[in-house]
Amino acid sequence: MFSVLRKIVKTLISESQNRGVYYSLIMNLSQLNGITRGLFFKFLYLKNINSTIYSLQSNSKIEIFNNKSRLNIGKFVFIRKNASLRIDFNGVLSIGDNVFINDNCNINCVNKIVIGKKTKIAPNVCINDHDHNYKHTTDDHLIRGEVIIGENVWIGSNVVILRDTIIGDNAVIAAGSVVKGEVPSNTLFINKRENIIKNIIKKEKYVVKAN
Repeated sequence: MFSVLRKIVKTLISESQNRGVYYSLIMNLSQLNGITRGLFFKFLYLKNINSTIYSLQSNSKIEIFNNKSRLNIGKFVFIRKNASLRIDFNGVLSIGDNVFINDNCNINCVNKIVIGKKTKIAPNVCINDHDHNYKHTTDDHLIRGEVIIGENVWIGSNVVILRDTIIGDNAVIAAGSVVKGEVPSNTLFINKRENIIKNIIKKEKYVVKAN
């Protein structure tokens, strides 16, 4: 705990020098509000959440629907506004130290999701470790899998990460990608996309490759 407090004090001094005292104060009041909200959810789900200090900004929420569900949050995790972390059944969501989750992200866990330390997640990212069992192959209405995201990964805006996905350390996921399967470490993942335009009168078809 003392090491955490020491780091907070050093950060406050550094931010005051770089941003100016006034703007540093405004920013840190926002941070204090986020830390307070984080503590509120920790006490709300006392037996389900394992964490130290983390920040949960305005309108972001944690929803836990089962006494077997678990949320592990590392040190100095920062979750910005309008994010949703939802855990149900035997789900275990683990978020490593210094992870940054931007606005409007949704993480839905019913089995296992791991986000490695120092990973950065851009706005509007959706992560799911399950699919709906629309073919009714079993009695369970969900098909459950895992999502493992390594350390120091960058995930771009509007990315969707599906069940049974493993992303290696230092990988970069390009904005707008849909990811399923294995992404090796130290690689850039880009979905190949093309725009298809159909003329509904003459029934002609045009294919325009995206840049």
